[in-house]
Amino acid sequence: MKNFVVKTIANAGALAVAVWILDKITLTGDSTGKEIGTLLLVALIFGVVNFLVKPIVKVLTFPLFILTLGLITLVINALMLLLTSWLADKLDLSFHVEGFWTAVLGGLIISIVSWALNVVLPDKD
Repeated sequence: MKNFVVKTIANAGALAVAVWILDKITLTGDSTGKEIGTLLLVALIFGVVNFLVKPIVKVLTFPLFILTLGLITLVINALMLLLTSWLADKLDLSFHVEGFWTAVLGGLIISIVSWALNVVLPDKD
């Protein structure tokens, strides 16, 4: 359980960095507390999408992994971020990613920051 909380916090931090760096990834709220709550909910959605959908997509696109030497991962991460944005919109959360190329860059930023945070944060149960 502790590992899940740590990964969700790392995802929230990575999403916050992407929102801060990229103008076309937006997160709005009436107050800072509401923005943090929205960010945590979006991080939770992002984690669930990566846990449930991403492995299926990776298996289905395995030949493309070989063909592109793994660069298809950038596209898959972008699609997972766009799916998270779509789900957040359906759940009436104020998180939006505008466009595919913004999602590619956002996915890259989130991957790097999430990796760095997972190295620093404890993950043992």
